[in-house]
Amino acid sequence: MNAIEIPLSAPDITDAEIEAVVSVLRTSRLSLGPKMEEFEAAMAGYVGAPHAIAVSSGTAGLHLALVALGIGPGNEVIVPSFAFIAVANAVRYVGAQPVFADIDPETLNLDPASVEAVVTPRTRALMAVHTFGRPAPMAALLDIARRHNLLVIEDACEAMGAEIDSRHVGTLGDAGVFAFYPNKQITTGEGGMVVASNSEVARRIAALRNHGRYKSAFGQPEIAPESTDSWLEHAELGFNYRLSEMQCALGLAQLTRIDAILARREAIARRYCDLLRDEPHLLLPPSSIAGQRLSWFVFVIRLAPAFSRADRDHLMHTLTERGIATGRYFAPIHLQPAYAAWCESTHLPMTESVAARTLALPFFNRISEEQMECVGTALQSALRAEAQPLP
Repeated sequence: MNAIEIPLSAPDITDAEIEAVVSVLRTSRLSLGPKMEEFEAAMAGYVGAPHAIAVSSGTAGLHLALVALGIGPGNEVIVPSFAFIAVANAVRYVGAQPVFADIDPETLNLDPASVEAVVTPRTRALMAVHTFGRPAPMAALLDIARRHNLLVIEDACEAMGAEIDSRHVGTLGDAGVFAFYPNKQITTGEGGMVVASNSEVARRIAALRNHGRYKSAFGQPEIAPESTDSWLEHAELGFNYRLSEMQCALGLAQLTRIDAILARREAIARRYCDLLRDEPHLLLPPSSIAGQRLSWFVFVIRLAPAFSRADRDHLMHTLTERGIATGRYFAPIHLQPAYAAWCESTHLPMTESVAARTLALPFFNRISEEQMECVGTALQSALRAEAQPLP
């Protein structure tokens, strides 16, 4: 095994961020306090949204966005299968049916033609996922939504900082959701944020994340006066999807570094492209796209079509033996055991072909030049060995 142990991802936490969390622990407010309000305001300002609501995870944000937009039993929501399973799970949480559409082979985002083909009279919404931090084709998807009277929820959980024509993704549809898991561009450990332009939708999401408890006016401090009857007034069935003050403090501190973080991740992606550009058995992601700003969540390569899923998995095993972690992004949702009922009726040839050949390389803010070179050398060596039987 190589002496360099290289993880797939790692959080980037500075002393300033540790102190921000510790400072909250010295106060009497650990939940629903001023740090939450500051974090929400800072996120709204950063992405250019009128309202931002902090929640416990990106999954929670997707769930609440669906509830707040009135999606439920009898409705269908179009989602990609080449995505993290939360996009489909959230649809099922509200009693609606996820309907899977195929992806574009270049962008790995929803293919608008495939979306159009699965619209039915029961379709109520579509969920646009900005896969790996590359913006989805929002102009085409919004046009489909307009013509069929559909709601649009943007899953921007992997795409904080990504833009289309200088507008942040997450702000183009009826609601957008960001996530702050440790492998994301910024982290709160666990956590998410929902953004919306409609004040009533935002107000309802804020209430639903706190057991259905509405404030007298959206934007007023959410104080917990346990000694008064108002604390026990819950207008509708809600959830415990709150984000703690410690997590919000961490998110605030991380957000102050967002420009430097995004620049560093872009530099890492470009370096990987330089190291691997002459490898004939790989398809690399584009380092730039006209009219868009990419936000690098992961660095995912694709093996050439001649390779199989078994080849990919063997390659992963070889790299693991050399001390290099890799990841499968993504196993199609419709082929997961939890979605067995969808498997027979869902045919997504591009999703299945791409998913069998994708491989995520180690990618995090503090990865070193030596580590990247080690990954590049080991990968190309393993590929040459793997490709020997190929013509």
